[in-house]
Amino acid sequence: MTGGGAPGAAGILECLQKNNLFKVTVADANPGAVGRYLTNDFEVIPLATHPSFIDAILTLCRKKNIHVLMPLVTKELIPLSLHTKEFELAGVKLLVSPVASLEIANNKSRLYEFLQWRGMPVPDFRVVETVEQFKLAVEELGYPEKQVCFKPSVSNGSRGFRIVSSQFNALDLLFNQKPTSTYIALSDAVQTLSSGAIPELLVSEYLPGEEYSVDCLANHGEPVVIIPRLRSKMINGISIEGEFVKEDAIIHYCGQIIKELKLHGNIGIQVKRSAAGQFLILEINPRVQGTISAALGAGVNLPELAIKQELGLTISPLESNIQWGTKFSRYWKEVFY
Repeated sequence: MTGGGAPGAAGILECLQKNNLFKVTVADANPGAVGRYLTNDFEVIPLATHPSFIDAILTLCRKKNIHVLMPLVTKELIPLSLHTKEFELAGVKLLVSPVASLEIANNKSRLYEFLQWRGMPVPDFRVVETVEQFKLAVEELGYPEKQVCFKPSVSNGSRGFRIVSSQFNALDLLFNQKPTSTYIALSDAVQTLSSGAIPELLVSEYLPGEEYSVDCLANHGEPVVIIPRLRSKMINGISIEGEFVKEDAIIHYCGQIIKELKLHGNIGIQVKRSAAGQFLILEINPRVQGTISAALGAGVNLPELAIKQELGLTISPLESNIQWGTKFSRYWKEVFY
């Protein structure tokens, strides 16, 4: 398991350690990653952008006799997928999707365009590269009567995400919204975007309804398990309270996405309800999501199921029997060393 210092690493490691037959090696580029202190087998690896990344991972897999590699770091996915053959020759199965799928899933604009081309419903959107295009897109999407949101086509977490709203003035944003508020006035957005070169942006309608994070297990484009969880409370884009809800519309929608994109392994899909009441995609995390461990409390160990699937081990129906209605809260916990 790479990404031993990721926010959700401790929970995912706990999921893997539930099975006594698994011997888990945790790796991270940071020698002081929290995963080092949660396991007896930790290795330091290069960053995904380093030229020696693949060689170092292959060497480590051979040294440790690794059978399955589970990456938690988004930037590692494409480099690993590009070298699938080398890992197969080393006897290592990769929990990653094909490169073509990842290139779409990791780019929000390409994702919306792809799904729209496939006839699937997505939020109303525009792709822009200049400030003038941005202002036109905001107007076409119904501002100021409607709220509009934007984010870079390629980004991690909630970086660069803002909601353009006419409902708040500068004083409201300063005194009545938290410093982490994602609301921004159009004039402030334009001023900021005009201050330098901007990345390609996805500008879309704002979906005002409840948001769900959907943990999935896919097998080369076939949905195996799809578990929607309501995101009741979030901090910096990470769910800290939620509930597992059997929303058939979400399950069907996400199953279609998995098939169209030919996704594989543990996958996260974010959806939100539109003003018209339809669940529509926000983005895809084509890897293990940090809060996937919450499903343990509802009776399903998705990381374990992904490993068993790769190894061809039998998965009983009881192992994917979710206890709908289960609620959860997350909290910080220390390690001492």
